Amino acid sequence: QAEDGIRDSVASRGLGDVYKRQEMKVPSPGESITEVEIAQWLVAEGDYIQKDQAIAEVDSDKATLELPAETSGTISLKAEEGDAVAVGSVVCLIDTEGKPQEGESSSSAQVEKNHIVNTQPTPIVKSSYASGTASIAAKKIITEKGIDADSLIGSGRDGRITKDDAVKAAAAMGSAPKGANRGQERQKLSMLRRKVAERLVAVKNETAMLTTFNEANMAPIFALRKEYKELFTEKHGVGLGFMSFFTKAVVRALKIFPDVNSMIDGDYKISYNYCDISVAVSGPKGLMVPVVRSAEKLSFMEIEQEIKRLAIRARDGQITVDDMTGGTFTISNGGVFGSMLSTPIINPPQSGILGMHNIIERPVAVNGKVEIKPMMYLALSYDHRVIDGKESVGFLVAIKEALENPVEILMGSEIKKALEL
Repeated sequence: QAEDGIRDSVASRGLGDVYKRQEMKVPSPGESITEVEIAQWLVAEGDYIQKDQAIAEVDSDKATLELPAETSGTISLKAEEGDAVAVGSVVCLIDTEGKPQEGESSSSAQVEKNHIVNTQPTPIVKSSYASGTASIAAKKIITEKGIDADSLIGSGRDGRITKDDAVKAAAAMGSAPKGANRGQERQKLSMLRRKVAERLVAVKNETAMLTTFNEANMAPIFALRKEYKELFTEKHGVGLGFMSFFTKAVVRALKIFPDVNSMIDGDYKISYNYCDISVAVSGPKGLMVPVVRSAEKLSFMEIEQEIKRLAIRARDGQITVDDMTGGTFTISNGGVFGSMLSTPIINPPQSGILGMHNIIERPVAVNGKVEIKPMMYLALSYDHRVIDGKESVGFLVAIKEALENPVEILMGSEIKKALEL
């Protein structure tokens, strides 16, 4: 009776509708969760809903949940999509005296609007960002930060872009200057790049890779190239580059340390009596490693011609799988791009790779005196399962010796004969 009296008193002052409207509050999705985001309203302002009908989807940092109506009636929304609301906050009111529109049953109205009736879901059609799968809060951040929405992958239900997705994307971009047009491009990796990535990750996971370093004084090779480069080009139609010297030095070192010219196959070690040298070259599709076959049989001129041929094929996109198949050791020349020092990664299933770097004039001690010499850092990455430290260090020292004394060690003291001049 007391409650009826209060209602009558309130009604007499024109406030009776307060008691017709039931508040819908955000329930707790679980322990430690104090806030959720309205991911999507499944009903519109003024819709008639039924008890237990799902009226909204809310996102927490752990899951996306449906919010069921606690009673039947006409709904009035009090929060927008994308709003972050505290657990226990009122997000809508339900007028319990509301009725379906005349001539339309509540169930048919809901089906037409893709609502959920009696907790039986209708199919949800996935849409793109442009058609509104980002929350209001996410859209605001996307606009303010100049984020390329097409590059975002939503973590919400059916791929919906949540506020948290937009915040993380903005953080990854850093602070953009005002007025700056900062875009992103999402492009699928080519099959070649995906395969290269797969192989390189496998190397890190499946080999015991280590790297050892040394340096070489390139002055003797500089002097040879300065004196014979023009004559060599006139005679053979190809330049006298560094790669022929390095290939020759590698072939010699592989003969002295055959374990470096080996690889593991299950429980077996396979060694080779030939030297197929893979040469890393840059192409339009990324890094390629075509093979110079039987390099131990080739002259300076033949090595330079073969490397030029392979480089042109790579540049023109004509390199084939056969060109890159095999190889017992790899040479990588990062120095052409300005690299001073690196730890090259092994080209599987090989056991070693030699990294060349840029040549820098540096002060070095020569016979007790400081002199300026063109120096290059050398790096040998190797599979410790096959190659011991002694062999790896000895191999790199052999390379250094050959580069610093090419006339005697690589040319047999007969320069013109070695260069076929």
